[in-house]
Amino acid sequence: MNFNHKTVWITGASSGIGKELAIQFAQLGAQVILSARNVEKLQQLSNELAGTQHKIIALDLSQPEQVLEYVTKNINDIGKVDILINNAGVSQRSLFSENDFSVYRQLMEVNYFGLVALTKAVLPSMVKNGGGSVVSISSVAGKVGSQFRTGYSGSKYAVVGFMDCLRAEVANKNIHCLTICPGSIKTAIAHNSLNEHGVAQNKAEHSIENGMDVTLAVKQMINA
Repeated sequence: MNFNHKTVWITGASSGIGKELAIQFAQLGAQVILSARNVEKLQQLSNELAGTQHKIIALDLSQPEQVLEYVTKNINDIGKVDILINNAGVSQRSLFSENDFSVYRQLMEVNYFGLVALTKAVLPSMVKNGGGSVVSISSVAGKVGSQFRTGYSGSKYAVVGFMDCLRAEVANKNIHCLTICPGSIKTAIAHNSLNEHGVAQNKAEHSIENGMDVTLAVKQMINA
């Protein structure tokens, strides 16, 4: 696909997969909309990207109602979105028996409800403009469960189910829905994984440290 002059909106763009997606799409000629909570990091990234006309829209996906209201209200000013990439997310590594219940709500707000809210806000204009693509980054944990991941895996299963249903609903509207379920990719996601109290664990995990190189992984995602 030719991405020249296409507009690609990426959440979780301040680091990891999202940052690399922004870099590679910009190199391919796309205009990129960068979203995350850390505006300073987004501005730094925007300054480093190839091309011009990139935009920054600060979003906190842990507040999905605010995301839905803000984007719905401002979508005409934001302009045409050809590709929406729901990448932002938070992981978790802790035992179910030890988890505070609030951890599950944290995970679902960001990984699922935030994703649904942004998609709901963007999709009508995408349909009105003749079509586009909605891409959601789930995880292999959204296909296969494992210990210490009851909250994270549950939220990622929800993403897979949502996207499967949405795909069926918009198939006749020229909207392409793609769910990507990567395995271990070498990013900082392990350090930011929530513990049983909903606080970042700040430690590495062997599987992540030995995961696929993020540059290669993103290249494969773009070619999917």
